[in-house]
Amino acid sequence: MSNGIVDKKKNYKEVADILKFHYPEVEGEEFYKYLFPNNQLKGEKSVDYAKPNSIYLYKDPKDEGTERKLRRRIMLKDTWQEDYKSYVEGNPMTLCSGLSYRGMKNRLENAQQMNALVFDLDSVGKNELMNLFSRIGKKPALRTLPQPTFIVMSGTGLHLYYVFEGPVVLYPNIKLQMKSLKYDLTFRMWEYGGTTQEKQIQYQSINQGFRMVGSVNDKYNLPVKAFKTGDKVTLEYMNSYADEEENKVDINRPFRPTQYTLEEAEEKFPEWYERVVVKGDERPKRWDIKRDLYDWWLRQSYRAKGGHRYYFLMCMAIYAVKCNIPKKELREDMYRIFEELKEVEHNHPLEKDDIKSALETYDRQYYNFTIHDIVKLTDIPIERNKRNYRKQEDHLRRARAVQEIDYPDGKWREGNGRPSKEKLVKEYIKINPDHSPTEIARALNVSRPTVYKYL
Repeated sequence: MSNGIVDKKKNYKEVADILKFHYPEVEGEEFYKYLFPNNQLKGEKSVDYAKPNSIYLYKDPKDEGTERKLRRRIMLKDTWQEDYKSYVEGNPMTLCSGLSYRGMKNRLENAQQMNALVFDLDSVGKNELMNLFSRIGKKPALRTLPQPTFIVMSGTGLHLYYVFEGPVVLYPNIKLQMKSLKYDLTFRMWEYGGTTQEKQIQYQSINQGFRMVGSVNDKYNLPVKAFKTGDKVTLEYMNSYADEEENKVDINRPFRPTQYTLEEAEEKFPEWYERVVVKGDERPKRWDIKRDLYDWWLRQSYRAKGGHRYYFLMCMAIYAVKCNIPKKELREDMYRIFEELKEVEHNHPLEKDDIKSALETYDRQYYNFTIHDIVKLTDIPIERNKRNYRKQEDHLRRARAVQEIDYPDGKWREGNGRPSKEKLVKEYIKINPDHSPTEIARALNVSRPTVYKYL
């Protein structure tokens, strides 16, 4: 057994002993009854959105050797005791978020209510847990944290569950506000050398699934345990710990109020009025973006850090959607980038299943995913292009003119003997920083993989 695994198991035992001393342990079946008291009964058929349900994923032995990794199941109140024993207890891989959904799929667009806001702290040992104890439940101040309802041992870290007194209805704008609140509190909670042994903060979606209580961490063969550490919380209580006022959730602002009447909107925004009001197309408008943006993102793979590798792949799919890159090409690029990312050092190995998961974000709902979101998820700083208000075509024409002045008659290509591909690519990029890998490859008559290699 490697020293790393020994250390993880030592941390687990020490953390379990401390939590048992301070708080009562809660079995998984009861844990989810407490979390989702309003799940439907078997056979109920709601005609509206009043009865959303929790949905969980579980590994089925019947799928061994097939491409199917996890099955999806609705958590129903009257069958939960039997279902828990059959699908969750002792299972090596189960996942469940703190949300309840309408319909059969646990996608963010189907999320109807938030029963619990959940945070993930990786690599927690005795010292980190004691530091966490010194911060939770204190009045809002620098680095203090709200008292969680449950602390769950995930195997190598902790999941902190803040269960709301009543489920928060997830209108579209409330989802955005909840995301901002979670990012804010994640930054407050995650401190290297204080509350975690991991250097990189990991921001997660409000829809993130977590290992279920009563299942087993398959990587270390450690049971996932829950401890009741506090009462249910209110949104006001959680808001009080946000560092930025703009990151607080205002349930009285479920929709973005408009400043214009329909008559004014028709005059000011005729294209929008025709598309949305007249034709009834309320989908977010997709911008016409060139593939340069996608190619640029691929070049950032060397900046991906251990805990953010999956999110780099996920954002590959988002940029592919924005730039209208075919899914087949995206998949090929992902497998190529995967070989590079899996070499980045981290406690949790990157697996090919992560590619399949990341490909699920190849969907039009991500057209308007913001730079701010991508920076948070990937921890890769992004500076907006500065072209001094020139269009890209004009900007490139200017760059080529400067190139011709500095290197007349194409002398930038000249050298002693035949220059190496590395030198060719690097010199070309220096002179043409805005050119895409495809344009560079064509200009130099080299392959795109060669361009990526030296970028």
